[in-house]
Amino acid sequence: MPKFIAKSLLIFIASASSLAGPADSGTDQLRYLEESRSIAKEFMQALGGTLKKQLEAGGAESAISICKHIAPAMAAEYSKDGRVVKRVSLKNRNLLMGLPDEWEREVLEDFDRDYHDGKPAADIEKIAIVQNPDGRWFRYMKAIPTQPMCLQCHGTPADMSEGVKALLAKEYPEDKATGYHAGEIRGAISIKRRM
Repeated sequence: MPKFIAKSLLIFIASASSLAGPADSGTDQLRYLEESRSIAKEFMQALGGTLKKQLEAGGAESAISICKHIAPAMAAEYSKDGRVVKRVSLKNRNLLMGLPDEWEREVLEDFDRDYHDGKPAADIEKIAIVQNPDGRWFRYMKAIPTQPMCLQCHGTPADMSEGVKALLAKEYPEDKATGYHAGEIRGAISIKRRM
């Protein structure tokens, strides 16, 4: 797989074969990649299951609280042992959370290009080793595909009930996280850890 340098970042297209790097860090990189993939999968399955249950029990309006309160609490629970886990998007809903940093924004833009070039959103991920003033970091991002159930709160106006639209307008007056179609990239799970 190709490797390239961009703005002092050594970015790897995520696959086991792309992890050839300095001999002293290849094992750590592979371990961090496997750990990050596992965390991203577990996080999204847990969040998806919670959302599905809430949608079935109380409808889309009640599920908004899952993304507002439960998802950030889950991310905080996974943010331990030197890791930071969060969800980011180019079209965020919550101004206090979900804003990508510069590296995350560039990766999300790459994800969108990959998706529009025909790559399925579920297959898109990236890793990088980033040197910052505060140290060397392993970075991982995994695209979040928009699931059909997500359209009730993130779809087009035709997909959303009047109650959902009213609640989103009240809770998130600066909301940018609508207009999605099933399969599109909604955002990404972002995981970083100090190396």
